[in-house]
Amino acid sequence: MAEQTLSTKAIKFVAKDLVLDFLSWPFWWYSRGAVLAGRRFVDTIAEGSRSLALTVWIKNVFVPMYGDYTWQGRLISILMRLVQIVIRSIIFCGWIIFALVVFILWFVLPVFVVFQLIFNLVY
Repeated sequence: MAEQTLSTKAIKFVAKDLVLDFLSWPFWWYSRGAVLAGRRFVDTIAEGSRSLALTVWIKNVFVPMYGDYTWQGRLISILMRLVQIVIRSIIFCGWIIFALVVFILWFVLPVFVVFQLIFNLVY
């Protein structure tokens, strides 16, 4: 029995590896990959919450800014913090919607690509 050359072994390995990766990819994408995408989704929302510090603004809404305890200082502090809370809430909702769209695309995009490939090959 003749020995296989290094190039023959390499070609067989690469072909086998590519075929197995191609066939196992959908299982990984919708199982382990989906879990990783879900973790990234949750981390993205947590990072948005930390970045915008919305809870800090809400906790301190009635604390006067710059230690100004006059009624004018308290009124300005409350109004400014309410404006900040509203703006940051809108930004955070946009952040969540964007993260949710990306998470949904994780599941939809491969199906869409396969559908488009089949559709364009047939028609």
